[in-house]
Amino acid sequence: MSESEAFRKGAELRRTLLGDEFVERANKKNYADPNMRKFIDVATEAVFGTLWTRPGLDLKTRTLICVISDAATAHEAELEIHLRMALRQGWTEEQLSEALLHLLGYCGAPAARDAMLVASKVFAEIRAEKK
Repeated sequence: MSESEAFRKGAELRRTLLGDEFVERANKKNYADPNMRKFIDVATEAVFGTLWTRPGLDLKTRTLICVISDAATAHEAELEIHLRMALRQGWTEEQLSEALLHLLGYCGAPAARDAMLVASKVFAEIRAEKK
């Protein structure tokens, strides 16, 4: 597959959002398999290279939208990724926790609890990585 401009922009943005170390680790762990490599290539081009680079919303806002949509739809693996992105874009643990708690009234206690468990795990991992 030849790299399109959208793919190049998406690959750069993915690294901006997640950091080089996380992207390299994910590429080796999750995307070494040829089928999963196809997934990340398409996601890099279509999602990061096209959707995330559209005008109208900043990256910080886009990360919060992803966190909330992941929590509301119980996509815990994606929630882990998007929480990392949100922290890198300037959201604090407290702000993200409050946003997830707010879901109690709209998505229910089980969804909010599950999201908070994921957030607690991710926050602890990131604090440990910084040591």
